[in-house]
Amino acid sequence: MAETGLEAVAEEIVDEVEHAMDTLLDAFNPFKNKLNWLLVALPLAIYFNYDHNLTMAFLFSMIAIMPLAFLMGKGTEEIALRTGEAIGGFLNATFGNAAELIIVGLAIYAASKDPDIVDTMVTVTQASLIGSILGNMLLVLGLALVWGGLKHKEQTFNSDAIQMNGTLLLLAIVAFIIPSALHHSGGTSTDVEVISRYAAIVLLIIYGLALLFQLKTHAHVFATEPGHGHHEDPTMTNKDAWTLLIAATVLVAWMAHILVHSLEAAVDEWGLPELFIGVILLPFFGNAAEHFTAVIVAGKDKMDLSIAIAIGSSVQIALFAAPAMILFAWAVGVPLTLEFGMLETAATFVAVLVVNSILADGKSNWLEGAMLLGSYVILALAFLQL
Repeated sequence: MAETGLEAVAEEIVDEVEHAMDTLLDAFNPFKNKLNWLLVALPLAIYFNYDHNLTMAFLFSMIAIMPLAFLMGKGTEEIALRTGEAIGGFLNATFGNAAELIIVGLAIYAASKDPDIVDTMVTVTQASLIGSILGNMLLVLGLALVWGGLKHKEQTFNSDAIQMNGTLLLLAIVAFIIPSALHHSGGTSTDVEVISRYAAIVLLIIYGLALLFQLKTHAHVFATEPGHGHHEDPTMTNKDAWTLLIAATVLVAWMAHILVHSLEAAVDEWGLPELFIGVILLPFFGNAAEHFTAVIVAGKDKMDLSIAIAIGSSVQIALFAAPAMILFAWAVGVPLTLEFGMLETAATFVAVLVVNSILADGKSNWLEGAMLLGSYVILALAFLQL
C-alpha cells in the first residue's frame, strides 16, 4: 500500500513537471505569438559574444531582450488576474524594470572594474534611467492611450492614484534639480556626490512609505471600480506564471550582461551619441514588457492597470531604481550622481507636467495619447543631435 501511495505521488509530480514544461514551451512558441520569432536573436547574441564580434553581440542582445521582456509581462499579467489591478500593476512595473535594473547595475559594476570606461558607463547609466522615466510616461502611456482610444471612444480611470504618482514624480524632479543647482552655485564634485547620496536615501524612504500607503493603509483608494474593464480568466496556473516570469528574468539578465559588455564597442563603431543610446535605445528595448502589456490591457479597457504599469514604472525608476543605483555605485566606488544634465532634467520636468495635465480629469482619448507620442519624438530628436 505504501509503495502504491509513493507511486501515485511520483506520478503526480511527473505530471506537474510535464505540464509546467508544456506551458513554458507554449509561451515561447513563435507560432502562438509572432514576437517570439525574435528569440532567434538570443543564440545569435551568445554566438557573436563568444566570437568577440561585440557590435553584433550588442545588437542581437538588445533585440533578444524585447520578446523576453514580453514574456515577463505575460507572466505578471497572469498573476495580476489573481491579485487585482493595483498589485498587478506594481508587479508588472517591478519585473518590467528588472531588465533596466540589471543593465544599469552591470554597467556600474563594469565601471568599478575598469577605470577607462567609467565616464561612458556613468553617462549611459544616467541617460538610461532618465530614458526609462521618459519612455514610460510619454511613449508607453502615449501608445496605450492611442490604442485604447481607438478601441473605445472615451476611457476612465482612478484619478486619485494618478495625482499621488504625479506628486511623487515631482518630488523626484526636485531631487534631480538640487544637485545640478548646487554644482552651478559653486559646489564641488564631492558636494554633488554627497547631496545625491542623501537625496537617494530620502527618495527610497518616501518610496517605501508610498508602497505602504498604496498597498496597505489606503488600498481602497487604488481599488478598481467594480465592473471596470472586461473580466478575464487566467490561462496559466499561478505556479506556471511565476515559473515563466523567473525563467524570462534569468534570460534577460544573461542578455543584459552581453549588452553591457559590448556597449563600448557599439558606441565606437556606430558613432551614435552615448546619450541617444542611453535615453532612447536601451529603455526602448529594456522596457518592452511595459510597452506591450500596458498597450494590450488598454485595448481591453483596463486603464487603471495600464496607467499603473506606465506611470508606476516611472515612479519606481525615479524613487527606487535611480536612488538604489546611486547607493550601489557609492558602495563600489563609482562617482554616479543625480546630476543628470540640463536637457535630461528639463525634459523629465516638462514630461511630468504634460502627463499630469492630461490625466488630471480621470478620462483619456486617442488624441491625448498622440500628444504624448509627439512630445517623445521631439525629445528623441533633441538627444540624437547631441
